[in-house]
Amino acid sequence: MTTEVDLLVIGGGIAGAGVALEAARRGVSVMLVEARDFAWGSSSRSSKLVHGGLRYLREGAFGLTRESVRERGRLLHDAPGLVEPQRFLIGHYEGRSPSRRQMGIGLAIYDAMAGRRTRAFHTPAQARELAPHMAADGLLGASGYLDAKTDDARLVMRVLQEAQQHGARVFNRAAVKSLLRAGDADVPPDGLGARPGTVVGARIEGAGFTGHVRARCVVNATGFWADGLRRGLGAGMLRPLRGSHLVFPLWKLPVGQSVSLLHPRDGRPVFATPWEGMALVGTTDLDHHEDPDVEPRITREETAYLVEALRDAFPRLDLRASDAVCSFSGVRPVVDDRAAGDDPSKAPREHVVRDEQGLVTVTGGKLTTFRVNALDALRHAAPYLGKGVDFDYRVADPIFAPQPVPPEAAALPHGLRGRLLGRHGPQAGALLREAAPADLASVPGTTTPWAELHWALRHEQVRFLDDLLLRRTRLGLLLPDGAATLLPRLEPVAREALSWSAGEWRDQCDRYARIIDQCYTVPKP
Repeated sequence: MTTEVDLLVIGGGIAGAGVALEAARRGVSVMLVEARDFAWGSSSRSSKLVHGGLRYLREGAFGLTRESVRERGRLLHDAPGLVEPQRFLIGHYEGRSPSRRQMGIGLAIYDAMAGRRTRAFHTPAQARELAPHMAADGLLGASGYLDAKTDDARLVMRVLQEAQQHGARVFNRAAVKSLLRAGDADVPPDGLGARPGTVVGARIEGAGFTGHVRARCVVNATGFWADGLRRGLGAGMLRPLRGSHLVFPLWKLPVGQSVSLLHPRDGRPVFATPWEGMALVGTTDLDHHEDPDVEPRITREETAYLVEALRDAFPRLDLRASDAVCSFSGVRPVVDDRAAGDDPSKAPREHVVRDEQGLVTVTGGKLTTFRVNALDALRHAAPYLGKGVDFDYRVADPIFAPQPVPPEAAALPHGLRGRLLGRHGPQAGALLREAAPADLASVPGTTTPWAELHWALRHEQVRFLDDLLLRRTRLGLLLPDGAATLLPRLEPVAREALSWSAGEWRDQCDRYARIIDQCYTVPKP
């Protein structure tokens, strides 16, 4: 089977989803394929922050910070219930950086870029009211400011949903086996006069889609895997960096707002952030030398590093690694910069776009600026598309189209209504029409309604249990043992929706248990 489209996007993380959306909404025919699952890579394993990157100001990256601040504001406006404001607090201590003056200057610039003041200075007493367990010895006060947070995997799904609304076709579990090049013996002429060697499509194989896809242009948005797809086209671009996190119950690490900690060992920022009813702690920043096809996991050294930061910042809590419910790790596709030397944290976070014989690669960058990155990639793709489409970036343009509140949502509690509209956008009404009243109750210990699990099983290309519990919902990160106690209740719904036999269900449960054990548990000392 051969399918023809204007644009083939390879990679189903936030980078690829953004490219698909911005192209499809401009009338470009788009297919997106993902070898694993949507948001499987770093797009579901971030620190969940939609932020301007305050620390990048210190490194002189004013352009990146300005872009991030503006896109953060756009996302807060367009996706309430999915992207939410988050207050941050950073303490000032005798003999330690940053000083109140340093932070004041940085935050003044930050606020100026955002066009409104959110910064405030808190006395030691006020700081202890906001974060009662923070270390008191030598505390001189604290600076507060506003950023934002999100469910990163659901942000990817929302972008993909919007792209599909505009006609894009998206497939997970559909791997690229090889690129098609003009002039190859088994590649028929496309009538466009592409020069021999130009990338004109790909051979795709998998559960989601199998066949040849011919395209005017191919975008490589595979993140950590980008250099593999580029093999033979140029030197490696990436310096893969692993970032690992721990997730604690809020009763163990009670933070009402995000507390920024500067690690006592190296001064790196580590955040303790309230997220989905838990406390998320991260991140590390280490060179990652493992096989890209092996799912990353936290090491004992990273675990000890994060716990050391917590014990320094919250000494009275006496936190230990065993208090964490789970861990998770992701690999950032940071562009290699020899000037960064041995310090991974100094590697630049700006995105890069390269056009190599018709394969447009976009990599690097931040979750917050996915739209900026996507439009840059599409400007490079435009000469191949030949449609005279405007891919200029304008911050005032909405990322998500405004959505009326469906009548089914009008009577819902405010929090539930906002959650469903934010995460599911134009599909929220259909989700509610399918849901039984009992399905709107939350899974115990979380704010996730059962209806979201049922909807995902039926409509969101779930093919494995980890798709459902680690990405469509985040229950595998929020509940002990990867939410294993939910499996008996999920079995009849999952088997009906996905036509799994009893044996296939057992295989799914066994596979999921291995993933949790190998990649999401907390290493013992």
